[in-house]
Order: sequence, then C-alpha cells, then structure tokens
Amino acid sequence: MRPPRTLAVMAAAATALTLASCSATPTAPAADVSAEPEYSGELSILTKFGGDPLEAYFEDIAAEYEELHPDVKIELIQETDQSIKDKTKTLTASQALPDIFFTWTGNWAQNFVRGGIAADLTDVIAPGTEWGDTFGEGSLSAFEFDGKYYGIPLYNNGKFMGYSKAAFQTAGIEVPTTFEELIESCGPLRDAGYEPIAFGNKDGWPALHYLQQLFAHNVPSDVLHADFDPETAKWDDPGYVTSLEQFSELVNNCTDSGKGTNGVLYTTAQEALAGGRAAMYYQEVLEFDSITVEGAKVTAEDFGIFPLPAGADADGDPDAIEGSPEGYLINAKSPQAALAVDFMKFATSTEQAQTLSSPPYGQPSAVVGAVTEDTSSKAVFEGITKVNEASQLVVWLDTVTVPEVADAWLAGGEALISGSATPEEVLESVRAANDDAK
Repeated sequence: MRPPRTLAVMAAAATALTLASCSATPTAPAADVSAEPEYSGELSILTKFGGDPLEAYFEDIAAEYEELHPDVKIELIQETDQSIKDKTKTLTASQALPDIFFTWTGNWAQNFVRGGIAADLTDVIAPGTEWGDTFGEGSLSAFEFDGKYYGIPLYNNGKFMGYSKAAFQTAGIEVPTTFEELIESCGPLRDAGYEPIAFGNKDGWPALHYLQQLFAHNVPSDVLHADFDPETAKWDDPGYVTSLEQFSELVNNCTDSGKGTNGVLYTTAQEALAGGRAAMYYQEVLEFDSITVEGAKVTAEDFGIFPLPAGADADGDPDAIEGSPEGYLINAKSPQAALAVDFMKFATSTEQAQTLSSPPYGQPSAVVGAVTEDTSSKAVFEGITKVNEASQLVVWLDTVTVPEVADAWLAGGEALISGSATPEEVLESVRAANDDAK
C-alpha cells in the first residue's frame, strides 16, 4: 500500500531524493557484500512493518539474530504505509539512510541505484547463486537494473477485488467476468442493503491502483510500458480516456461516497467490507488477512477475491494483474554491508518466510515454496497463485513512473473523482508533467 502524498509533499520528497541521490559520491568504495560478516557492532534497518500486527515480525527476527550473535545490536526503524516515504526522504536528504532499507520497485528503487546508494548484490543474489535460487526469478528481476541485481524481494503482491460471498448470494448475483458486469452488479447489491464497492481516496494512491489496472486492460502493453519512461512517453493512446471514463463510472455508480471519496480513508473502506457494510473492496494481497481478523463479520470462509475484470472490448492485456514484489536494499556506503547481507539471508530463510506468509502477517513471501495451502490463508494462497499465473505484472503507477508524472496522476485521479477535470484535461496535465520531466 502506498502512503498519502499531496503535491507539495511529493514535490519536496522527489527533490530531496533526487538531490541526495545525485550527491552520492561515485568514487566511494563499493560495499563488499560477499565478504565474511563480522558479528559485532550495530545494524540499522528501516522497515515498512510499523504497527500491529506486522511490527512483531522484524522484532522477533532481530531478537533471534541477536541471540545467535550476542555482539550484534539491531536498531529497527519501523514505519507504516503512511509514513515510510516521508521517513525515507528525510533520511536520504540527510545522508543518514540505515544499513538496510525498504523499497518499492520501479523508478523509486532506480533512484537509489542511479545515485550509488544501493549496493550491487549480483554476486550474492543473482539467479544461479545459492541465495538467489531461493527466490522466483520474477521477484529478483523486479530489482534488476542494467543486468545487475540490487534488491532483496521480501514478499509478492497483487491487487484484487475482495468480496463477501454472503452479500453476493443475498443480492442474487455471480462474480462478474467483465467490467460491464461489475457495474451492473452494483444495483442489486445496493438494493440488498450493501454499499457495492467501498472506496476511500483521501491518500491519493487508491485511485491510481484502479487506473493502472484499467490502463493495463485498455492500453496495448508495449505502449503502456513506453509511457512509463519520459523519453518515450506520449500518454495519448485512446485507451487512457476509456480507462478514466470507466473509473468515473465505477466511482459514481458503485460507491456511496461518489465525489466525496477524496475525503474517505482507505482504512475506512477496508473496515466497511470487514464489518459487513460493503460488498466489495479493491485491495492488495497484503490486506487479505486484515479483512478476516477475529471479530470481523466477513469470515475467511465468506471472503472471496477476483481480478478487476476488463471491459468486453479491451485493447490491452485482460490477463495482466497490477502488482509487484516489495523488498529491501542495502546501503552501498554501509561498513556493515556483509553483516546486512547475512541478516537478510536469515530474514528470508524458509522458516521465516513461512511465518511471514501465515496469519496474522499474511505477507506472501517471495521465497519459493513458502506460500502453500498449509502455511497461508486460503485467500492469500489463491491471490499469489493468480499473481504467479498472470500474463504480466504491472507495477504501481506512483512508483513505476518518475515523481513529476506520478504527482500529475495523483492530482488527476482526485480531480476526476471531484468532477473538476475531464479525462482529456487529466491527460493534458500528465503530458505537461512528462515534458517537464524530460
């Protein structure tokens, strides 16, 4: 999940990250990630697991590692989805990034690579290495740049529509297989007493998740991927207008908040499904086990998922799923780089990976074989199976593109919801931002 980002905040974050990256000393000695670790000193780690129930995961691993190596002290900086980017921006700008730090894929990770901040891990994690072969190649390649491997994938992720089977049964409807059927299902669900689709866009990124999946459906894949790079982007395919129109149709016809969605938190929408007030909520695999927690009205047996369906006449890839692994980088300037590698090997062992993939965490590990019907909830196992079977994964719109373009899409999604801009006007603002980013 992505944190909230106003234009002002994101402009500052992008500037700080870019300047700090560019200021990295290219002649600094490269971290020797393949050296034998010295089990002493302090190791600092910036995670995205702040708050319950995730916080305990790294706390337990750190305690276990310290018990194995009494002369090592682990400093955890645990942030949430809502704070990680601001924290990373602050630490980057002050050149105080820890030894290990969280990253998304796409342009976000590439900024650290370009700036010489991310250590080259090719010798220890590339496909064919002992550690690398414990991961799926798709997860590793998401952090590959110019033939080198920089990231440690911790878990995989994808976006699906979660729904209450009981609500669908009450409304007398089946799981929709086209976008048109999805819209048609909203009337019967509302008549049955449910908010058809719970949606909160106060943080900006939830709208982009809908848009990116719709883009994958409606824009030819080669065109879409070319548009992620400012040097080749045109952002003029008619599929974008189709996607923006479909998104507006969904917001206006299937959500109770409509034009007021920009004032609703995504957690409020999440709670609406868990509490039995809504029939559907568009969510990441990482959220599945949060919906069916003890006390929720939607139980694990009642909870189902399906990909956001493509329109009947989609010109893109109807079998693509929006998603991406998420993981960690090692600071190229860290004197503890070898120890950092050793810790992350420990953190991604089969035992730890199975724990991560199980309730209450429900974070589907990128380690091969960690997500099974025995280790994970039914929904998490089903979701990751669908992710693995997808024709392609399309990375989050706000991390795959450069910050200027991501900002334009954030503002555009909000304007589309509020009715203050047309699809054509949103695209004009995106093209202008792209021109500025060249």
